[in-house]
Amino acid sequence: MKHRIWIGLAVSLLPLYAAAQDIDDHALNGTQDGRNWAAFGRTFDESHYSPLSQINTGTVRRLGLAWSLDLDTTNSVTAPLEVDGVLYLSSGYGIVQAVDVRTGRNLWRYDAKPMDQPGASKMRIDWGIRGLAFWKGRVYTGTADGRLLAINARDGAIAWSVQTVDPGNGAAITGAPRVFNGKVIIGFGGGDFSPLRGYVSTYDASTGKLLWRFYTVPPRPGAKDGAASDDILAKARGSWTGTWWKYGGGGTVWNAITYDPDFNRIYIGTGNGDPMNWKLRSPGGGDNLFIASIVALDADTGRYVWHYQTTPGDSWDYDATTDMTLTTLRIDGQDHKVLIQAAKNGFIYVIDRANGKLLSADKLGTVTWAERVDPATGRPVLVPGARYEHKSILLWPSFQSVHHWPPQSLSPRTGYMYEPTLEMPATYGDEGVDLKHFHPRMWTNDYTGLTVGNGDVPVNAGHSVLKAWDLQHHRIAWQVETAGISNGGTLATGGDLVFQGLADGYLHAYAARDGRDLWSYFAKVAVTGVPITYSVDGKQYLTITAGPLAGSTAGFGSISGQWGWDPRIHPRRLLTFVLDGKAQIPPTPPRRPAVPLDPPGFQVDAARAKRGAYEYIHCVLCHGMGVVAGGIAPDLRASPVPLSMAAFVHVVRDGGLKARGMPQFAEITDEQLEDIQQFIRQKARADLKAMQQPTAQPLADH
Repeated sequence: MKHRIWIGLAVSLLPLYAAAQDIDDHALNGTQDGRNWAAFGRTFDESHYSPLSQINTGTVRRLGLAWSLDLDTTNSVTAPLEVDGVLYLSSGYGIVQAVDVRTGRNLWRYDAKPMDQPGASKMRIDWGIRGLAFWKGRVYTGTADGRLLAINARDGAIAWSVQTVDPGNGAAITGAPRVFNGKVIIGFGGGDFSPLRGYVSTYDASTGKLLWRFYTVPPRPGAKDGAASDDILAKARGSWTGTWWKYGGGGTVWNAITYDPDFNRIYIGTGNGDPMNWKLRSPGGGDNLFIASIVALDADTGRYVWHYQTTPGDSWDYDATTDMTLTTLRIDGQDHKVLIQAAKNGFIYVIDRANGKLLSADKLGTVTWAERVDPATGRPVLVPGARYEHKSILLWPSFQSVHHWPPQSLSPRTGYMYEPTLEMPATYGDEGVDLKHFHPRMWTNDYTGLTVGNGDVPVNAGHSVLKAWDLQHHRIAWQVETAGISNGGTLATGGDLVFQGLADGYLHAYAARDGRDLWSYFAKVAVTGVPITYSVDGKQYLTITAGPLAGSTAGFGSISGQWGWDPRIHPRRLLTFVLDGKAQIPPTPPRRPAVPLDPPGFQVDAARAKRGAYEYIHCVLCHGMGVVAGGIAPDLRASPVPLSMAAFVHVVRDGGLKARGMPQFAEITDEQLEDIQQFIRQKARADLKAMQQPTAQPLADH
């Protein structure tokens, strides 16, 4: 696809300014000039770009901390909003607070207490809520137990609350809602660990009344939903085989939702099918619509308009749930209103918003599952054996993708997309899985239907790169190697800067045109949130959340745990910067490696430890592969809790630490807990011995 592409000096923002009045007349005062940041991506186009330029390539060296605020929450990967000098922040599993930009003083705090709700989700609780929405004096957020809340921005009082999903089925809201035309839309996640069928729900922003719902995969044959998706799903059913409905089918919309005022459409990015293994989900093959797809819907009715499937018959957890950016490109002498997505599968797609036609698809990183995307059909050309038809196969990217949910940004000044990317492979296969008698257990990663191990992931198993993608020439304009695999989203500005926080605790400002590292700040905790910028009293500010480590890549054992962040001693923080800021970070414990405990009288039973390695799948997402924590939750090798069965039962089965974010697993038996204890002690003993070798090096702090 050798198209000639250019970007104008504006990213089709003028129509968005007019449409932004539907978000909030008050916030519109600062939308056009960048004074406020009133939506997840600032404007409907989700460009994560601000025209503000007071902080620029010449002044950024003067950037300093204005203030910091420690947060008593359990998650720090989120995008705040700012409207007229007030920051709004969602954190943890259902906490929203308002903070004065000028002073860093907390104005109000609302706690939805999702962990106390009946049937609260027990799976993948480490996600937290990634953002919120603002419209006409109200803040909108989701909760981990599936509620959508409207909160008065003035005083934090609840305006209305609706239950959007059944948390007893394992569903949890993880993404930011979007507001448009007096409506608010939300999806949910959790399909990897329970039998879920994806959908999005749209409500009246004033009252919370359900207006329309679109399901992303077909129901059981013969069933009717009475939803906007009924007619199109009847046609989509032919792309499925077997009894997929027993597992829900998947296709959850756990992150990407974008409103397009030019066409009055909603675009949703859908998740993988469940189970991930196609031999279980749809053994006769088929594309399995609408999993791993971008779907365009009429914003008023929710009716289907078009779709583009990035990964037909997805067999690798290659979601199409990464953010979608809207802009206008000139291609072969003609302007096209396009949607751009760097999908999890490693390709960056440019799609015509008018009709869903693929205009280009290029590899953004290492991709070996497909040779290319056929420009005529829009379908990937798979490498032989990619679907692990006969044996396991090592493929790039892993299920953590080349580009995951941390948002990309687009600068109209450079024409570059700034992409946080990851280079890491994974082995796909189903050896040891009984395909004829598959009985997955809820709340565990049995639902993948793949061979799942809990071994450690070494520090050299992968690395991350910040890439500036040149849309005109289909190439990488520049790239910077970044620390670890859990890095934050990007922010592009009119000051020709790109901001990104990293897993090692540094926040960086890069030159947007060539990637020079112009400024950095050590935050004393990982800085993997989503940065925003805005202006108050004529001063440009920059705000980002920080914490020990969080996100889907924080559970990968040693590659995640190498930084030494510990959620028991390292705080979650809200950091705000301004030119000539002089504030100091409060005293913070130095980062340190976890030191395993090894009581001399404990006898390890190898057989039970082997069983415990399997049962540990209940714990792996938060406490880390190979029992090496990455920062979400305590390292169990160094925790005293698993040393005592009474304490272990109290915390895990009785929910003794629910208030601190530890879910209650009432279904786990004494035997399972004892097996897990044996596995933890076996791993702790082996790792302690390795640490005592002369080659072991302590962490250096700053």
